[in-house]
Amino acid sequence: MDRLNAMENFVAVVDAGSFSAAARLLGIGQPAVSKTIAQLELQLGVRLLLRSSRRMTPTEAGLRFYERARRAVAEAEEAELAARGAGASLSGLLRICAGVTFARLHILPHLQLFLDQHPEVNIDVVLDDRNIDMLEHGIDVALRMGGLNDSGMTARRIGQARRVVLGTPAYFARAGLPASPVDLAGNQAIVYAQPGGGTAWTFTQGGEEASVALTGKVQVNAAEGVRAAVLAGMGLTIVSEWMFAPELRDGQVCRVLDDWRLPMVDLWAVYPGGRMASAKARAFIEFVEQLLSMPPQPAVVQV
Repeated sequence: MDRLNAMENFVAVVDAGSFSAAARLLGIGQPAVSKTIAQLELQLGVRLLLRSSRRMTPTEAGLRFYERARRAVAEAEEAELAARGAGASLSGLLRICAGVTFARLHILPHLQLFLDQHPEVNIDVVLDDRNIDMLEHGIDVALRMGGLNDSGMTARRIGQARRVVLGTPAYFARAGLPASPVDLAGNQAIVYAQPGGGTAWTFTQGGEEASVALTGKVQVNAAEGVRAAVLAGMGLTIVSEWMFAPELRDGQVCRVLDDWRLPMVDLWAVYPGGRMASAKARAFIEFVEQLLSMPPQPAVVQV
């Protein structure tokens, strides 16, 4: 039995919660995973997993083995990358997932740069504003904002943006500029009905706090819909600067209440831990992190 392979299989089962999900992560058949775990338990002479109809749960011995096995698998991956030269020979399919608007504005326009750096890599981009199941959809790395729900996944914060109140100049000319957060209650709001959105907000200014409940006739569960409604002058909204980055630069929308602060918006890269985090996924995460650290550049069109 290949000891490192057995460790990798065991770590995958604990992280994914089942033989079938681990098999999808590893790209092998479920029977092979089940056989490897059985052989590992036989060799160690202890039961590592408690099997139920829903999920595989590690025993006390399994938890102790898991912590050390996960470190061993990660160190083996790092050793292989160091020997080959990390990123020197990346190839194959990379499947990524990101929110529709964030990807359209901040990832897709720059994706050719990544492909130029790694010409043997193909990318499958899944656009979805929801936090879809990464294992079920075979995602190598997901870019997510807000709450993180994937157990067994590794999350790394790679960017942060301000959350702001904004609308079109035409809307504010009609509705008036709010002088304080409490004035927002009298405005029409376009509500982003996703985690990290909603109607209840708490602003801070120094040691002062102001809580506001937005009201509006339009609620949208996708960022593209929020953008369309705001750009049509239907109301103001509270979103990250990322969502309206081009329009903030060219003046199509403007921020208000800039002297008040809202909670920041974090961008996370979510990916399988240990060896299952492919070199391609790691390279892509670093690429996005570098993109977000660069100052925005105006578009240049040459004819």
